[in-house]
Amino acid sequence: MKNLRKIFSKIYDRYIDKIYRFIFFKVNSQEIAQDLTSETFLKGWESFKNGTKIENPQAYLYKTARNLVIDFYREKGKVQIVSADNPLIPDPAPNLEEKAMLSSDLDQIRQALTELNDDYQNVIIWYYLDDLSISEISQMLGRTDDATRVLLHRALKTLKEKLKEA
Repeated sequence: MKNLRKIFSKIYDRYIDKIYRFIFFKVNSQEIAQDLTSETFLKGWESFKNGTKIENPQAYLYKTARNLVIDFYREKGKVQIVSADNPLIPDPAPNLEEKAMLSSDLDQIRQALTELNDDYQNVIIWYYLDDLSISEISQMLGRTDDATRVLLHRALKTLKEKLKEA
């Protein structure tokens, strides 16, 4: 049991930030993202300690997180909750004008992302924010690499169209 804890602790350390970021972009609330992230790893730990063979922990955690987000919106009737203390990516530059522009751009991108369907949102977040490869994303979605590339291309095209409308 001690060895299982060590192994799962390494999995937790490796993926906690990526899973949290993925969930945060989906729910846009720190509190809810923290809760769903905790639940994701709790489910992972339960499966892990019960002897479930998990060949790809990253794919398992993302699938669990995605399902929890779906359940969250199902329960809430698709109401989007926005946290009052929504953090922005810190910018070390002291220029306030640049910070304001960056903040505005991030808000536009975040808003445009929320208008995309789930598959488009997921593939963009996983590829560009979490630095997952096409083959890793393909495995999580149960698609071929070529189908995933097409999905990413279409997602980006749709995101660009949404950003032009804004």
